[in-house]
This record gives sequence, C-alpha cells and structure tokens, in this order.
Amino acid sequence: MRRNLVTAVSIAAGVVAADLITKRYAAIHFADGDVEVIPGFLSFTYTENPGAAFSSFQAGGPFLAIAAMAVVAYLLFILRQERPRLEVIGFGFIMGGALGNLADRIFRAEGFLDGKVIDWINLWSIPTFNLADTSITVAVVLLIIDAWQRR
Repeated sequence: MRRNLVTAVSIAAGVVAADLITKRYAAIHFADGDVEVIPGFLSFTYTENPGAAFSSFQAGGPFLAIAAMAVVAYLLFILRQERPRLEVIGFGFIMGGALGNLADRIFRAEGFLDGKVIDWINLWSIPTFNLADTSITVAVVLLIIDAWQRR
C-alpha cells in the first residue's frame, strides 16, 4: 500500500516539476511570438487560459481549482488500498496534471483561485495545451488499457 502512494506521489511530483519548468520557459521564450517547430503541425504558442480544456468554462477557475484539490485528495485516499500497478501510475499522472494546473490557479491569481493556466503546445487544430494536460491525457489512456486488460 505504501509503495502505491510513493509511486503515485513520485510521478505526480515529476509531472508538476516538468510542467512548472516548461510553463516558465514558455512565458519567457514564447510570449513575444510563436515558434514554429513543424510548419502547419506543431508550434509553441504562449496563451493564458482562465477556464478548462478547449477554453471552455472561462469563469470557472475557482471551481476548477477546488475540483482539482478534491480529485487529488480522493486519489490519495484510495491509493491507501492495494491497486493494480498501471492504475497507480495513471493516478500519479492525474494528480500531477491536476496539481500543475492548480499551481497556476493559485500562484497566478488576482482573486480567489482564479489564476490563468499557461498553455503553450499547439498541434494543428487541437487547442493549445501544456504538460499538465498531456499528463491527464496519458493517464486516461493508461486507465483504459488497465481496464481493458483486467476485463
């Protein structure tokens, strides 16, 4: 049980560190203009998103921050029980993604938990995102694979 918690928290810490470092880099290097990596496919574009995925729920920063805290607390609680390894890894990625974006909502806030999340990866027609968002997407894929393998 303790191993599950250590694994998930270690993954989450790594995701948060990578997310915060890359967001800072993006704020310094991409705020003045886009950097095209693969023309028409991948560019680095600094944006600030007050809402959720795909720029939805624009005024929902405080709600999203509280939801992120609740999700992390719930995952920490259920990780006290024995869980399949892939599920533990997926939960670590979810916690890391939630905490990475939560950090922006807390530390970049003008009001209560209303900070804008820095997004900077732009793939063709997909809305701009960051490593925290990527982490959550990876977690969903891992959890689907885990559920499929166990059925």
